[in-house]
Amino acid sequence: MCGIVGIFDTLGNREIDRAALGRMNESQHHRGPDEGELYLEPSMGMGHRRLSVIDLASGQQPIVNAERDVVMVFNGEIYNYRELRVELEALGFVFRTKSDSESLLHAYQAWGPDCVHRLRGMFAFAIWDRKKQTMFLARDHVGVKPMFYSLLPNGLFVFGSELKSIMTHPELSRKLNPRAVEDYFAFGYVPEPHTIFHNAYKLAPGHRIVIQAGAREVTPEQYWDVPFKRAPQRPMGEIEQELIERVRECVQSQTVADVPLGAFLSGGVDSSAVVAMMAQNNPDPVTTLSIGFDDPEYDESKFASEVATRYGTTHHAQIVDKDDYGLIDTLGHLYDEPFADSSAIPTYRVCQLARKHVTVSLSGDGGDESFAGYRRYRYAMAEQRVRDKVPASLRKPVFGTLGKLYPKADWAPRMFRAKTTFEALARDTVEGYFHGVSIMPDRVRAQLFSDSFKRELQGYSAIEVFLGHAAKSPTDDPLSLIQYLDFKTWLPGDILTKVDRAAMAHSLEVRVPLLDHTFVEWASSLPPDIKLGGGEGKYIFKKALEPYLSHDVLYRAKKGFSIPLAAWLRGPLRDKLRAAALSPMLLDTGMFNEKFLREMVDQHIAGSKDYSAPLWSVLMFETFLRVSCNR
Repeated sequence: MCGIVGIFDTLGNREIDRAALGRMNESQHHRGPDEGELYLEPSMGMGHRRLSVIDLASGQQPIVNAERDVVMVFNGEIYNYRELRVELEALGFVFRTKSDSESLLHAYQAWGPDCVHRLRGMFAFAIWDRKKQTMFLARDHVGVKPMFYSLLPNGLFVFGSELKSIMTHPELSRKLNPRAVEDYFAFGYVPEPHTIFHNAYKLAPGHRIVIQAGAREVTPEQYWDVPFKRAPQRPMGEIEQELIERVRECVQSQTVADVPLGAFLSGGVDSSAVVAMMAQNNPDPVTTLSIGFDDPEYDESKFASEVATRYGTTHHAQIVDKDDYGLIDTLGHLYDEPFADSSAIPTYRVCQLARKHVTVSLSGDGGDESFAGYRRYRYAMAEQRVRDKVPASLRKPVFGTLGKLYPKADWAPRMFRAKTTFEALARDTVEGYFHGVSIMPDRVRAQLFSDSFKRELQGYSAIEVFLGHAAKSPTDDPLSLIQYLDFKTWLPGDILTKVDRAAMAHSLEVRVPLLDHTFVEWASSLPPDIKLGGGEGKYIFKKALEPYLSHDVLYRAKKGFSIPLAAWLRGPLRDKLRAAALSPMLLDTGMFNEKFLREMVDQHIAGSKDYSAPLWSVLMFETFLRVSCNR
């Protein structure tokens, strides 16, 4: 786990500014505190910050081949690097180190850009090929590791592991992208491939870029996608057995490290499954990390303790104050863009705890996306069953009218919020799911934005993100389709971003065995009705895990990493909220309707409406403007 940066002159052989490259590299010191090196030659420079995990003595980067005509910087881990090494040695390559970096470098020499098809791992890397005069970038299949880039007006191509690294370059404009602002207030994050800034981009998961010297544009190419190709039907028992074998193999492949390694243990199904498989493969006790809250409504630590006791782990737990809201400005600095997932706070805390004991931690992220574990999948499929029974010609006029007439009950559980449900039923599958996951529905965003900003959007709506992905979806099954949408947006844009920045803030490497792309491919092939079976999310996953985890761990109601957001914004954070929502910095953007902002704040604080998610997104946007945008 590291940080990488680079500058490539696409138009000639201008000397690269070493000081500018150094600033880019040092902006990511937290990603790799162990070592930092630069490599420069005419028209190209690369930088690397290293967190030493494998081959501590000789895994330094940038790494150069023996002929010194191929140079690479690499962030992540290649889990099959030993198998690749055997194959590459048979082809005549001579290795000087034991690192996975060298296996990747020679894999490129052997197979060129198609080397990505042979990799199992989490990675973002860049390779300069002097003979071909090309810069090659790639990001892993599901987007565990980040990559940001921009082709500047002066012809320089810059890239880095975090947005802050390329933002240090003086030629990159700080002008906000209006469509990205609309996306943020719909999703709570800016989905790939855009960033909040004009002319700065994220390389999307499963994509690569080859830039030839002299190129005037950058065109990413997709090399992998979640296939959702239905496998032949088989007995449940066979599927359960194969599922456990595959999880065990993925976990085992990701426990290779030359530094202390452990696992997050929230007490939920996914992290508990990872720990159970680790404990069976490891003769020594697994180190597990967990945080709890001093409010029982938000605390799941007893389930983590149960799993830790069952598997004899060396368990480290920490109780966090439920009013742990002092990280707001810290988060604004970490994420570089506005980021409204409030669970970033407990995620930061568990990474902080983990780094005191380990350098690498395994996580259970990905199980919900592959096996339909989120409650919103159940709601979406319940709505879909109604849609299937009502002709499309009737849905919009009937349910649309009911949605307008029915009062909205923000305080009620989702399934009882009839206004929200009717609004979703009036839409098709994709539009209904977008309505369900939006942190700020269309009707609220329409009031939030000023007339001048809406004109600037020129009719653009964040639903276009979903529609674009849905048009390329390999499946039209409703459940598989919304899982696919989450793999393209929510997983890389929110979940993996949240963990990467929080972990790297503490120089901690986090690995995600349930997101091994071969496992994701296999899981996508399973029938939808055994993922969401009898109203139970992750049905097949839980059934397979019954010999390994208790009924309470597997089948209790899912809480997630939630915090008392509504209460914070009505109580200890209300003054901060009001100051942020009505701050000159926010209002001077000209994007917002001040009158509606005041109404939202007043109604939420009074308790007449629950605007906690929209107002948290406003607070984090103002924090971004203040902490990150102008630095």
